[in-house]
Amino acid sequence: MSSAAASDAAPEPNTPDQAGPAGTADPADLPTPAGADAAAGAAGPVEASGPDRTGRPGHPVAAAGRGGTFSSLRNRNYRLFAGGALVSNTGTWMSRIAQDWLVLSLTGSSFAVGITTALQFLPMLLFGLYGGVIADRYSKRRILLLTQVAMGLLGLALAALTLSGAVQVWHVYAIAFGLGMVTVIDNPTRQAFVVEMVGPADVRNAVSLNSANFQSARLVGPAVAGALITAVGSGWAFLFNGLSFLAPLAGLLLMRRSELYQVPTAPRGKGQLREGLRYVAGRPELIWPIVLVGFIGTFAYNFPIWLTAFADHVFHGDAGMYGLFNSVLAVGSVVGALLAARRGSTRLRLLVGAALGFGLLEVVAALAPTYWIFLVLMLPIGVFGLTFNTTANASVQLATDPAMRGRVMSLFMMVFVGGTPLGGPLVGWITDVFGARTGFLAGGLVAAASAVCVGLVLARLGGLRLKIDLHRGKDHKLIEFVPRESESVAA
Repeated sequence: MSSAAASDAAPEPNTPDQAGPAGTADPADLPTPAGADAAAGAAGPVEASGPDRTGRPGHPVAAAGRGGTFSSLRNRNYRLFAGGALVSNTGTWMSRIAQDWLVLSLTGSSFAVGITTALQFLPMLLFGLYGGVIADRYSKRRILLLTQVAMGLLGLALAALTLSGAVQVWHVYAIAFGLGMVTVIDNPTRQAFVVEMVGPADVRNAVSLNSANFQSARLVGPAVAGALITAVGSGWAFLFNGLSFLAPLAGLLLMRRSELYQVPTAPRGKGQLREGLRYVAGRPELIWPIVLVGFIGTFAYNFPIWLTAFADHVFHGDAGMYGLFNSVLAVGSVVGALLAARRGSTRLRLLVGAALGFGLLEVVAALAPTYWIFLVLMLPIGVFGLTFNTTANASVQLATDPAMRGRVMSLFMMVFVGGTPLGGPLVGWITDVFGARTGFLAGGLVAAASAVCVGLVLARLGGLRLKIDLHRGKDHKLIEFVPRESESVAA
């Protein structure tokens, strides 16, 4: 299971109209518009509100986010969730590396690696919103128990095919598609389950620790997978992945249901998909971050394609080199996630800045002349990529009504990973035809351009304009956003 983890003051009892927790989106220089009236609401922060502050009777929740990088781990249920996920995430990363290298070995084609990735995420593009409806209707803990069993069985099936020597590329394609179908339900459920474990006050911290958890496993998984593939083949990596799902199953079964924050479930009814889409479309603080996530997820997160191509075709390495690229990228990602966990607020300015930095760093890496420079650049790419990811996730969750959270997060995940079936084959084709450097360069340019465009839109909705000041001096900033009213005042 991909896992996404207290102040000293005494917590206050849950009340439906309690003030929003620290860690909500802070407008700062890029105000977050609230609701459909973007300009009118631009000055206010986005706050989580509504029924998710109403836990079981007497269940306390702090009015402000509890301090500390690891504050969410004070919650027993979350510790169980995070511990099980760390084991499973390690298996997931081992399987990913083994899967990509197996497909490349069977076909010799980066395009085929792109097809595998696309098939795994195609179900999210086609059915992602239905997964959100299911997450809003039923017990999220029970759904996760079922999805972990299904993923474990698929992992064991691929292990059996590979260890027996019978594996063919279409087997990998079919299992990748099967995993994608399970992920349609698992992803939005897991995202929305976070608030039930830690409460709204620690959502931002838990989202960041989830990412740190996933990327910490990335430090170990690729390196172990590379060694296993070189020594005994891919099958053992798939076997470990299948068995690793026992850990999150145990964590979910050991949770104390009485300590979960109660979130209202949506009754069965018609038009719930349309209701979710209308909800997002009418809120600029949701729609524009999701648009940015869509562009970057589709075109700039195709690392399996690029890193296999750089390892094999540019630097003429093996699976061990590919695993090392992923491990260094993971170090940066862990650093980015832990830095995000320390922040007390989520700024849209940070979201746009991280996306821009991520894209520009990919451009620089694509042009890196040597192996060592390319390897070192994986570190800041990981930092900026994870900062963008966690900021987007927390901003969207905290700006969403809890009764709609499953549907909104399903849309978030649909555009983030569901765009891969479109971007993966295209990027794979560009990489095959024009080379690994051109493919990586194209992804970075799309990320940087989309960050600039969305940043300008958010600034306009927030009543800001871009100001460029060429004067020198400590009181003069070269580039900054200022209120539009300042133009008329100056005139």
